[in-house]
Amino acid sequence: MTIREFKMPDVGEGLTEAEILKWYVQPGDTVTDGQVVCEVETAKAAVELPIPFDGTVHALLFEEGTTVDVGQVIISVQTAGAAADAPVQEAAAPVAEAPAAPAAEEPVAEARQPVLVGYGVSTASTKRRPRKAPAGTAAQNGTAAPAAAPVAAPAAAPVLPAVPAQPGGERPLAKPPVRKLAKDLGIDLSSVVPTGDGGVVTREDVHAAAAAAITPQAAPAAAAPAAPQAQAPVAEAAAAAPAAEPSARETRIPVKGVRKVTAQAMVGSAFTAPHVTEFITLDVTRTMKLVQELKDDPDLAGLRINPLLLIAKAVLVAIRRNPDVNASWDEAAQEIVLKHYVNLGIAAATPRGLIVPNIKDAHAKTLGELSESLSSLVATARDGKTSPADMQNGTITITNVGVFGVDTGTPILNPGESAILAVGAIKLQPWVHKGKVKPRQVTTLALSFDHRLIDGELGSKFLADIAAVLEHPRRLITWS
Repeated sequence: MTIREFKMPDVGEGLTEAEILKWYVQPGDTVTDGQVVCEVETAKAAVELPIPFDGTVHALLFEEGTTVDVGQVIISVQTAGAAADAPVQEAAAPVAEAPAAPAAEEPVAEARQPVLVGYGVSTASTKRRPRKAPAGTAAQNGTAAPAAAPVAAPAAAPVLPAVPAQPGGERPLAKPPVRKLAKDLGIDLSSVVPTGDGGVVTREDVHAAAAAAITPQAAPAAAAPAAPQAQAPVAEAAAAAPAAEPSARETRIPVKGVRKVTAQAMVGSAFTAPHVTEFITLDVTRTMKLVQELKDDPDLAGLRINPLLLIAKAVLVAIRRNPDVNASWDEAAQEIVLKHYVNLGIAAATPRGLIVPNIKDAHAKTLGELSESLSSLVATARDGKTSPADMQNGTITITNVGVFGVDTGTPILNPGESAILAVGAIKLQPWVHKGKVKPRQVTTLALSFDHRLIDGELGSKFLADIAAVLEHPRRLITWS
């Protein structure tokens, strides 16, 4: 029998870590090649991971809620024998006899990596530079250190006074995600005491150093041993759970995954693109009547017809009349890049935070095709299955704040896009219609745009055209 290990893959766009949301298997379960074993959340989306070989689950190396670096072993599987595509290594025998160790510390047989749709297999080298073994370990006499549960060493390591971890001016050993974490927290890696095998600085070490820098007395608690758990480090999972004491006046909720990246993107957008927001209030009674007529049309049976569909169509018509609004800013080249296609973003609120998937080539879709795309986009977002590719290369976005009963707002641009349209609640209001005050269906639109790309005249014309189509929806035909 052979123990094979499955590492956290790079599930897209060079991401360095992912959080394990849910395990679908447990130790002792039988798995087959291609079977989904867990769901993880990256900074962009939730993704299901398939196992690339057959066998019996030997161990789950991390608990749900734990953030894991790309390349770390997350599950080990006992197989009937070495696979044809796995080269035999001298270290194979010890691996088979002992619990699996993290991939960063021991060479293992190279397994076939799962290929997700739209992403290829990484061609990065698996060679690692030699590391100095701490004094007193078996590495000094050339023998391999005995394998141990991959949780015990980092979690139970005692907290020592902060002293330079690498004497003699050597560069501290740490993975790129850990280095980035230290940089973000303002921690000097050379002052962090490493607890990882071979003198490697771990994520927990950096967090402990950060806690000690703020409140020294809290450092021992930060590095306290995790609760006993079979081969599953729980330090990060415990840290991620907010304290819920009845008498607590504050609760801290870790910001990570999609929500963390969204926050960073919004800050970057707000302080990079000069925002301008314009508003227009309009009578959409005719559009609402058309929505009902389309719902009753047998030719559109089975399609989801709603005001957002016609608003999206109105935006596409207005872009056709004002093509210069569909652009992006190339900072490096100091150029405006005009887009001859429209990838229409639809902001969606999900349990994991706000995401903005987009409908590719929305400008070329019929009303029925646009309806199908909208329905699929919303359903996928609610299920947390939106892929990173679905959120890339958007050009203009619509955010429907009206579903929350909000009249209007000043939306922030999705990074890299030229404009975003906020649609307010549609309400019966008194309105002057044909010289008389009557109850009409009224809403307010707010358009935020990048003033580097769109000046006041162009932005005003674009917003006025959207309103004109919604006031008189026959323009969907006459202006197309």
